[in-house]
Amino acid sequence: MTSEHLHALLEEVRDRKRPVNDALRELSDLPYADLGFARVDHHRPLRTGFPEVVFGQGKSAAQIVAILRELSRRGENALATRVAAADVATIVAEVPNARHVAEARAIVVEQQAIVPRGSGTVLVVAAGTTDLAVAEEAALTARLAGRTVETLYDVGVAGLHRILAARDQLRRAAVLVVVAGMEGALPTVVAGLVDRPVIAVPTSVGYGASFGGVAALLGMLSSCAPGVTVVNIDNGFGAGYAAAQIDARGDSR
Repeated sequence: MTSEHLHALLEEVRDRKRPVNDALRELSDLPYADLGFARVDHHRPLRTGFPEVVFGQGKSAAQIVAILRELSRRGENALATRVAAADVATIVAEVPNARHVAEARAIVVEQQAIVPRGSGTVLVVAAGTTDLAVAEEAALTARLAGRTVETLYDVGVAGLHRILAARDQLRRAAVLVVVAGMEGALPTVVAGLVDRPVIAVPTSVGYGASFGGVAALLGMLSSCAPGVTVVNIDNGFGAGYAAAQIDARGDSR
């Protein structure tokens, strides 16, 4: 339940448009609904401004279906990340309003129009095409959080002129998410060009000595450029969420 939903519900009770018992029934499963195998956190939007997100990896299609149905039961939007390709058709068929966002390996249940808030922009930058799934997960998350999102892809440091040619776009952004594998150098380059927060996302892309993204992670943690914050390997969701929170701080200005 979002703060807007709760506010509207309380106003309906105050104006005698909604019986008190109806409101009590709607609030009865706060702070969570117990599905047996999962306790769905309906209270999270009130605490954090963003609903619980389903991490699909390791969950069965039936479990994802049940959680998404519960999250979207009140007509709100829901998101499942890292959904196995083999489970997509089942989930989309069984969850009303669900759609597959293949580029982000995610399923969205979009029941309310997403209207971007504020004047800032989250810019998601990806080093190479093989980083796009993680980058798209970050972009989708920030969009669902109500942020204006732009993307800038295939601008890795092996062709440095590509990122330098985009300096104006980099500097217009309120916050940047920079996704890279291999040695993970791109966030350092970007942070040296802008006066904005840079959230670095190491990916598991690379040859053997990349150790599944560990090399990129350590390189980003060791960045000599100030203003770089690093999330975990392949964590596009965490980066998009953090970028949305940072950008939202400017809404009141």
